[in-house]
Amino acid sequence: MEFKISRKDSEKNNLYIIDDIKKLKELNALNKEEISYCEDLIKNEKNIITLNQYTHVVFVFYIKKADTDSQTHEGIRKAGALFQTSIQQNGLKEITIYNLSKTSEAAYLLAEGIALSNYQFLKYKKDAAQKAYSLKTISFDKNTLDKKQLLQLSATIEAVYHARDLVNEPLNFLTATQLAKEISKKGKEAGYTTKTLNKAQIIKEKMGGLLAVNLGSPEPPTFSILEYKPAKPFNKKPIVLVGKGVVYDTGGLSLKPTAASMDRMKSDMSGAAVVIATMYAVSKMQLPLHVIALVPATDNRPGQNAYVPGDIITMYSGTTVEVLNTDAEGRMILADALHWAKRYNPEMVMDFATLTGAAAVAVGNVGIVCMGNLDEKQKNNFKESGFRQYERLVEYPLWEEYGDMIKTDVADLKNIGGREGGAITAGKFLEHFTDYPWMHFDIAGVSFNTAKKHYTPVGGTGYGIRLLVDFLTHYSQQ
Repeated sequence: MEFKISRKDSEKNNLYIIDDIKKLKELNALNKEEISYCEDLIKNEKNIITLNQYTHVVFVFYIKKADTDSQTHEGIRKAGALFQTSIQQNGLKEITIYNLSKTSEAAYLLAEGIALSNYQFLKYKKDAAQKAYSLKTISFDKNTLDKKQLLQLSATIEAVYHARDLVNEPLNFLTATQLAKEISKKGKEAGYTTKTLNKAQIIKEKMGGLLAVNLGSPEPPTFSILEYKPAKPFNKKPIVLVGKGVVYDTGGLSLKPTAASMDRMKSDMSGAAVVIATMYAVSKMQLPLHVIALVPATDNRPGQNAYVPGDIITMYSGTTVEVLNTDAEGRMILADALHWAKRYNPEMVMDFATLTGAAAVAVGNVGIVCMGNLDEKQKNNFKESGFRQYERLVEYPLWEEYGDMIKTDVADLKNIGGREGGAITAGKFLEHFTDYPWMHFDIAGVSFNTAKKHYTPVGGTGYGIRLLVDFLTHYSQQ
């Protein structure tokens, strides 16, 4: 998808955003009959209007105010998804957006909804060229969007597309080794550096959690370190992002059922996709931040010398863990990465992971479960970013009683608690491996769609990227 600034031209495919019906009379692109037609539709609660003028199409979008700004803005994004359908039905290759409303962000938000809806994963389709959507370019006039906003929009959309591609790739392409290659390739394009530890180096580092999960696989694990450091970063100490990179999860010997579970487990590296894509956006936008991302990657299979329930694993930190469920593997590899993060003396660390079904059950596919020890100011900043991007957060407590639930007589920790509080005991497990400001984001319920939902497609959603990019952008401006 290309985004650009263009000159005004009433003979192009134009989309006009208004919030006052009187603005219709200012549109040179419409004649009196068309203005009257639009007025009647808007008065009858129709706010998405398409006018075919034979040589081109004119669209009119009338903003409906909701109870809050965040709901209004999300309504604009959702309208973008409906416009994308109409754009496709008309076979349009380019659309120009003009904002005549008082909502300054309206054109950005509408374009975001259109572009996010325009994503397709057609790599494995024989008739990909025939199935490809027609829209290739979204333009704006210079009074609607400036170059900085254009760069942010372009970088964010590209990042989300990249994350969705990664999540949608099957294991027979996207092994841990291939994921590392994809990370490196995108780094060269965006401007971040990549270092990847191979299996021998991971063994040398004694990353026991990552190695344990990998025991059942014929494919080696990888540990990728992504870094973006501008000349004069705003932050004196790095911000570290950690993403769960389980490229496929069978559950190991604690085997998952296939239907509605294992069949979508190529998405278990969605946390990795979020942090990789965020690094791409941060680098493309050249944010004045020193950011490091860590991606431990492997698949989790029941073959070869797979670890078993009852095994005691010595983690990278030296902590011993009794494994009672090999399907609680994400926390095992994240724990090693979180311990690795200590070497940077980080300003803060955020991890993203499809960690627990309990989080998905609790908040469904409309929000992210989070928990951690960031100060209240930064927690509130994250929550505000969540509302701005409509990738909302629900914070869970990390009370000490949850730590008691993962104690065991034979090791320092066990890798699961009881049935109750499953999302929190998983977070409590991760907390053990931190000694810095930290926040955990469980994206299990939002990372993958089985049906299209507004501007998110079937498959990988990229949910969490816009939240994280928004937080980092505002953080760099404090």
